[in-house]
Amino acid sequence: MKQKIAVYPGSFDPITFGHLDILMRGLELFDKIIIAVASNIEKNALFSVGERMELIGLAIDHDERVIIDTFGGLLVDYVKKVDARCVLRGLRAMSDFEYEFQMASMNRNLNKEMDTIFMMTSKDYFFLSSRTIKEVASFGGCVRDLVPPAVEKRLKEKFPLK
Repeated sequence: MKQKIAVYPGSFDPITFGHLDILMRGLELFDKIIIAVASNIEKNALFSVGERMELIGLAIDHDERVIIDTFGGLLVDYVKKVDARCVLRGLRAMSDFEYEFQMASMNRNLNKEMDTIFMMTSKDYFFLSSRTIKEVASFGGCVRDLVPPAVEKRLKEKFPLK
């Protein structure tokens, strides 16, 4: 029987407990999930693609059901390349849904065999975003309960207290 594979794309700059919540719940539905780190946002990223991939690996403790990869260009091309049919996306609020719905619709238009699965982020993490995490960390705020320990450590290195 063919494995059920999903692609979980994003910038993951950095990965948060909200991302991990979606990933772990996704692993209950799929045999394998490919975390696809977007490389085409490099100029605005705090962490390099390599750093993001490393931090994801540390956060998932190198779970064999998870593959960490990078992609650039169209997501539909990447999904086809890795022989997947589903994209996994997390939703926090209605504003996320509007954007994600547009993207899923466009992707479906480009590849009729590709589906997008939306998961609501757990209530403990619905307010989290990588952008907010970086902002809080940049002002010396505590992000301990919001990101894995390795991410917290790297954020402190990126934003040393003055």
